[in-house]
Amino acid sequence: MDSLIDQFIHFLAVEKGLSRNTLESYQRDMVAYTTYLQDQGITRIEDSTRTQIIGYLLVLREKGRATATLSRNMASIRAFYQFLVRDKYIDKDPSIHLETPKIEKRLPKVLSIEEVERLLESPPVHHPAGLRDKAMLELLYATGIRVSELVNLDAADVNLDMGFVKCMGKGSKERIIPLGSVAVQMVRHYLSAGRPKLVKSTGDTALFLNHLGKQITRQGFWKIIKRYAQKANIRAEITPHTLRHSFATHLLENGADLRSVQEMLGHADISTTQIYTHVTRTRIKDIYAKTHPRA
Repeated sequence: MDSLIDQFIHFLAVEKGLSRNTLESYQRDMVAYTTYLQDQGITRIEDSTRTQIIGYLLVLREKGRATATLSRNMASIRAFYQFLVRDKYIDKDPSIHLETPKIEKRLPKVLSIEEVERLLESPPVHHPAGLRDKAMLELLYATGIRVSELVNLDAADVNLDMGFVKCMGKGSKERIIPLGSVAVQMVRHYLSAGRPKLVKSTGDTALFLNHLGKQITRQGFWKIIKRYAQKANIRAEITPHTLRHSFATHLLENGADLRSVQEMLGHADISTTQIYTHVTRTRIKDIYAKTHPRA
């Protein structure tokens, strides 16, 4: 079955243009699923049935996996069987008509403007790594790009004179996002006084480099933002997406239209962006409850 998984991943990469992280997620899901099939004595994918799919999801549920994890696995399994039917490896798709577990929509955690300001002021700017960290945080909050997009930026992707950043999003879709003056100033400072001291080779094109002169990783940034959140005494839960969520919420709270925010975030469907309107309504209720004398 391993060769079928490899062909499936190749199909998703070439035909669908999915990102490396998404492809790795599909591969992990399918390796786990086919391992389960083999444990059940099924060595040929064409011998698998609805019963095995349901049994596998039940095993995941018994292990305490979240509904979102079950839903993602079901989506991976369904896509795998659709590929197998499409390329005539099997005649029938056993995943047809199986319901996907419903995910409870959880509102994204966002920081207050005051918390964001404390976070952005945390990095020290008297050494190269601090300049880099400050530039990364300012750019992330200024644009709302994904962390994966942030760490994959090349120096040439930022046009400071025109005030915009170019990034490659999901599905290899390129978009242009404006940069605020503070972010422009900070990135310019990093490029002149920080990056030259981090770069080890003229061939390194990545915008943000680690102490080895290599492109900083998502895991590296995760450690950075956690460290500065602690330093800023922010008790709210911080994730790599926190500044992206805060960017969208603060824009909508200050009158930005939903379509513009959708474009900047790179959402294919506006329904994905609409979650932030629920966040702003919830925050408005909280503010009202805390401040109105007769609330």
